[in-house]
Amino acid sequence: MSEPFSRFLHPFDVARHPSLEPEVKRALLASWASDRVAVRNKPALRKPPGARRAVPVDDVLAALRSLDGGEARAR
Repeated sequence: MSEPFSRFLHPFDVARHPSLEPEVKRALLASWASDRVAVRNKPALRKPPGARRAVPVDDVLAALRSLDGGEARAR
């Protein structure tokens, strides 16, 4: 995957992808959560290179929690 972000519109698209290994999902979501991809002057948003649009970092963190079954506890 040269531009893995461009395949996904939202972090939950990563978390729910049926053929990605959990480690790959975690790596992709961790890169989305990184401060390196924060939107300038909008630290609550993330837009990785190749992503189509910015998403709230809270959505990224919720998607990560869902991999551990934490989605239900988070809501």
